[in-house]
Amino acid sequence: MSGEHKITIETFKTVTKAIAHSNNLEIMTAHLSQLLVAALDIKACAIFVLDLETKRLEILASFGLSPKYLTKGPVLADKSIAANLDGKAVIVEDVSNDDNIQYPEEAAKEGIKAILSIPITVSGSVLGALRLYHSEVWRISGEDLDSLYLLAEWVGLAMTHISLLKAIYSIDEIIHLELPVNIAPRPRGH
Repeated sequence: MSGEHKITIETFKTVTKAIAHSNNLEIMTAHLSQLLVAALDIKACAIFVLDLETKRLEILASFGLSPKYLTKGPVLADKSIAANLDGKAVIVEDVSNDDNIQYPEEAAKEGIKAILSIPITVSGSVLGALRLYHSEVWRISGEDLDSLYLLAEWVGLAMTHISLLKAIYSIDEIIHLELPVNIAPRPRGH
């Protein structure tokens, strides 16, 4: 695939609405995965979240990848396109001869020829990765790469926003929890 520009303003509007109008991270990322596969005419998309304790990339959403590929083994952040940990995007134009791939044989069996992996960041911290998979050798345009960087940042902001909303809802539930009469606070002066 050549480096032609694929992400249009209409694609941007659709993706932005999917991100902005959702308070459910799993649904939002599932929609985003589908939208990117269609807009870029690629094989698949996966969105990963970084587990800071294990340094694994855990799948949050995907579209176009087989269950067998998704369960091939743990995706280790420092072994699978490790430059993402430094906040750098990696374009693997041809997986058959690139050392950035943790599972090259499984990628070949899945029909993956190229991968673009963009870190999902907020305030300089890496939260995960947006990965796009192509069934052909891929040379993405500079404009599309810039657009995907921006979308990955928006996903990071949405992840943070949704996590904060969940925390606020949890606190609200605790504050409004009905206590049994014998331990409920008594009004002052009684």
